[in-house]
Formats: sequence, structure tokens, C-alpha cells
Amino acid sequence: MSTRLFTVGPVEVRTEVLQSMNRSMITHRSKDYKDLHRGIVEKLKKALETDMNIIMASTSSSGFLESCVRCGVQSKMLGISNGSFGERWQKIGTSNGKEVVKLQVPWGKAVRSEELEGMVDESIEAVTLVSNESSTGVFNPVEDLVNAIREQGDPLIFMDGVTSVAAIDLHLDRMEVDALVFGTQKALALPPGLAVICASDRLLEKAKNVENRGFYFDLLGLKKYADKDLAMTTPPVSLMYGLDFQLDRVLREGMDSRYARHREMADTVREWAERNSGLFAEEGHRSNTITVVNNTDIAFDTIQNSLRGKGYEISGGYGKLKDETYRIGHMGDLNVADIRKFLAVMDQVMEELA
Repeated sequence: MSTRLFTVGPVEVRTEVLQSMNRSMITHRSKDYKDLHRGIVEKLKKALETDMNIIMASTSSSGFLESCVRCGVQSKMLGISNGSFGERWQKIGTSNGKEVVKLQVPWGKAVRSEELEGMVDESIEAVTLVSNESSTGVFNPVEDLVNAIREQGDPLIFMDGVTSVAAIDLHLDRMEVDALVFGTQKALALPPGLAVICASDRLLEKAKNVENRGFYFDLLGLKKYADKDLAMTTPPVSLMYGLDFQLDRVLREGMDSRYARHREMADTVREWAERNSGLFAEEGHRSNTITVVNNTDIAFDTIQNSLRGKGYEISGGYGKLKDETYRIGHMGDLNVADIRKFLAVMDQVMEELA
């Protein structure tokens, strides 16, 4: 029996998407590759409504989170966290020898602009923030936060868009961020293995004066090849075929329609969760791609085993919420009919286990 994934990622990949990757291999220094690379970049810029520099690499998104730190911070940064992935970026900073000023917001709560007051001075070179915190199901008011940062100074601003890009409108065209990082295995509904960073000219200029940028994640080295529609190191060509195929579908659907579909799926899951054990994230700041549900006295493994027996899978709680919550993913190529069918199975599972 095949398993349908209603997970936080990797998510379900449709058969036709997998088939789009089943093409003859090409070398990554050929004209065919350059055409493929250039086409993907053009489609990403159109979908995201941005003129930022787009760089791709064979890595998880965490690789480019590290690029931001290694290439954009000489000594000191501010890391904003209201969940496990905000903490990860802080840890990336300290692991690379940077001084990290930490703003910690209670898990389940959104970061408020007033909490940034007095946090940004001339010594802060960059600020990291997570748009959609997938450990808690909170979508942060990123525009307000970016504006609050800009009111206090002019640091580089780095944003984790891993579970928001292609599903939630970040209004990138009107936000002055210096990096947006995401990967293929979330709302783009592809296998994992390829990450993208949208980088500002400011970030690339700053990188010229930052020491010890490394090799594999050095944005200047990557940009040198990207300017020629090439990858610096061997890319996952088959996965890029899939990304090219998916971007065509994304653009045909239209970004507004895509955002509305994800919002409707999220509303459907939230209504179900409210009728059951409740939601972890605060009202008004809940994600449109991930719902974090408060657990009952039924162990998550018991719920998961029962679901798998019926051909479905969800995600457990993450980090310190491992035993308190479970997570339902509703992103990518799923639709409202898929969600309703899945929730009917969830009702059946809960009834059987009660």
C-alpha cells in the first residue's frame, strides 16, 4: 500500500512530477543545462515577483542558512526565535564563531515588532528571522518585523521561507530583505535535495569583506557561476527537471489562486482541530501550510501506526513539543478534497483509539 503524506516535509510528490524527472541526463557544463538553469531562474523570479539574485545549490535549506551567516556576518548578529528553527539559525551563528544576540519569544506566540525595540544598533550586522515556524505552526508578521528592524538601523535581514514560499504570500516585492531561503521538498512538492537563496546585491557586496566564507556555501563563488547559468558544483539535474515542471504548474495556477488554496486547506484543518484537541499556535498568527495540534492522552506513535495502516502519514511534534503536539502538513499539490478525505480518516482513527 502506498502512503499519502500529510507531513511537514518532505511532502507528497505527485506521480506526474516524478515522471517529469525521468529524462535523459545532461552534463552540468552543457548548453542544455544552461538553458534549464536559466529557465528555472526566470520562472522563480516571476513567481516570487523579485529581481533579487537567485542562486541554487545541491543542499538542504540549512546550507543556505549557513551561507547567510558565513557570508553576511563578520562578527555580530541578532537571531530572532519563537521555535526550533529560529533556534537552529542562532546555533548556526554560534557554531561559526559569531556573537549572537538572541531574542527568544515563547513558543506558540508570534514575534511582535515591539519586542524588537532596542535590539538593533550599529553593532548588529544582520538579523535572522523565520517566516513560518514549522515547529509551532506560527506564521510571523514578517512585514511588520522587517519595518521595525529598518526603523532602528540598516542591518542585513535574512529570512527563512522554507515552509512559506509558494504557499503563503510573503510580499517579497515590497520587503527589503537581503536573503530568502527555501528548498524543494516543502510547498514546491518535490523531493528534497535542492535549495534556493534569493540574495540582495547588498549581501553580495558585504560578502566581499567577510573572511572565512568557506567554499561550498560561499555566495560569491556560487554567484560567479550562476551569472553564467551554471552551478558551481555538480547539481541534481533530475531534480531540476522536476522544479522546472513544477514552476510551470505553479505559474499556470497563478500565485493568488495558489495562496488562496493553501489558506482554504489550512482553514479546513484548523476547524477540525478546534473540534478535537485544539491548536498550539495563537489565533491570528497560524500557518497556512502547517497545523500544530495539541495531543490528547493517546500516544502519537499509536495514532501514526493506525494512520499508516490506512495509508496515511503525518508528522510528530518537533523539539521540545515532541510529546505535546503532532503536526499536519497541508501544502504543495494537495487540495481541499484531499484534506477532507484525510480528516475523515483521522476521525475514524480517533474513534477507534478512544
